[in-house]
Amino acid sequence: MSHPHPDLGLPPVLPTGALRIVALGGLGEIGRNMTVFEFDGRLLIVDCGVLFPEPDQPGVDLILPDFDYIRDRLDDVEAVVLTHAHEDHIGAVPYLLRERADIPIVGSRLTLALIESKLVEHRIQPVTLEVVEGQRRRFGPFECEFLAVNHSIPDALAVAIRTDAGLVLHTGDFKMDQLPMDGRLTDLGGFARLGAEGVDLLMSDSTNAEVPGFVTSEREIAPVIDEIFRNSDKRIIVACFASHVHRVQQVLDAAEQHGRKVALMGRSMVRNMGVARDLGYLRVPGGLMVDSREIESWPPEDVVLICTGSQGEPMAALSRMANRDHPIRIAEGDTVLLASSLVPGNETAVNKVINGLTRWGARVIHKGNARVHVSGHAAAGELLYVLNLTRPSNFLPVHGEWRHMRAHARLASLTGVPDEHIVIAEDGVVVDLIDGRASIVGAVPCGYVFVDGTSVGDVTDVALKDRRILGDEGFISVVVVIDSTTGRLTGGPEIHARGSGIDPDDFERVIPQIEKALQEAAADGIADVQQMRRLVRRAVGRWVSDVYRRRPMIIPVVVEV
Repeated sequence: MSHPHPDLGLPPVLPTGALRIVALGGLGEIGRNMTVFEFDGRLLIVDCGVLFPEPDQPGVDLILPDFDYIRDRLDDVEAVVLTHAHEDHIGAVPYLLRERADIPIVGSRLTLALIESKLVEHRIQPVTLEVVEGQRRRFGPFECEFLAVNHSIPDALAVAIRTDAGLVLHTGDFKMDQLPMDGRLTDLGGFARLGAEGVDLLMSDSTNAEVPGFVTSEREIAPVIDEIFRNSDKRIIVACFASHVHRVQQVLDAAEQHGRKVALMGRSMVRNMGVARDLGYLRVPGGLMVDSREIESWPPEDVVLICTGSQGEPMAALSRMANRDHPIRIAEGDTVLLASSLVPGNETAVNKVINGLTRWGARVIHKGNARVHVSGHAAAGELLYVLNLTRPSNFLPVHGEWRHMRAHARLASLTGVPDEHIVIAEDGVVVDLIDGRASIVGAVPCGYVFVDGTSVGDVTDVALKDRRILGDEGFISVVVVIDSTTGRLTGGPEIHARGSGIDPDDFERVIPQIEKALQEAAADGIADVQQMRRLVRRAVGRWVSDVYRRRPMIIPVVVEV
């Protein structure tokens, strides 16, 4: 899938002393965050994440940013700065490093630990540089200052990028929890200091720009989890994001208080929590954890399972439990806690899992019926606060769908940013900061790159269309044998169908039409195989459309003898 910009041509050559910003993902969508900064012929990348496929993208595992814009300039890349360790910000790093393995990867301690554990699976040994909040590092012409922000994963950072073109503040994903679980506050003082220095361009998280007020503190979830534990007589199963260290910590604390053992399920959950524990971000009391393979031998009232699958992913542990395709069998009286927000587009899948779990007698608690999750993204009140602190000369909303970015732009306008200095862009749109003014100057080709198993970029929009047709309408294959000299039919037609909803006996009605089309072609001296295939496809397609009002995929096979 591409992002066409018919009203925008290719950008001009970047003027001397100007800064160019090109988002290759993350604008107009939730995910695939990747922004390229260019100054003085050198490049700096902030984040490199993935997007998860929609139901109308069958067979696709992941969606990557399109690296074509920088593919011929990988040697110009000074570093990749990672704001935090969520998949939509780090998931595409292995695919970028396949193209140049020695690009320095810059991030906080936990972020680097999680990306390094991921890269082990790809057999890539990265070049990493650990940074902490308050630190400044120079990468070529880019001086980066890192600021603490709190989010739904520890160790998140905002980055201020200084060049001779001006100061850009990229917030990354953030919120302003005043009582964070780890005591690590968003550095509002740092934001204000940058505002006093002069922020030439603010790029700020737009996810919750439509939500009024301030996000609830993570600490308010703990009493709700404690109450769920008190009122549960059987097994408790908690599903959350594999990166949500704070939520897992709250569950571990409740389990310890109520005398339950805990088992982790799901490869990413086990891997991430192991890293968080080893680095001291997750406190695990001695004797609390048990192996998931032993959990069935414990009394139900003594155990808690923490697993993946809160978004209804088909192969995740929770979905398999709901489908009775997992060693853990949901039983009457079990409590299932979905401790995460609902990613847009996953509603149907999640509701299917909830219904499946409820069918087997589980009590399912989720954000819709209890306060069991708070967002990791700043709401409108917090976004206004940051806009007023930083007082940017120019504003570019990032990380959000169009409605979120539009809402964020309105907030910026209310705080006094001139409308002509508010730039709303999408993937591939080129924004230049020249003489203190940000403006759109063109666009570059920027599409979706699909990962399907080990295949990267081989799946096209045409292939996806074929898959959707196969899934919705099925297929019909028609085999005919023709004389290679005369083009006359010597065998068949033989017709097979799968998933088309057509009675096989009905194909007897279309065979005369196929024979007639081929006989007329032979009489006209047509013996080309490609033309024969088109004739067969047209005859069968017309008949199926007229009789059944359907459009299955038709695969003609012409054999010459």
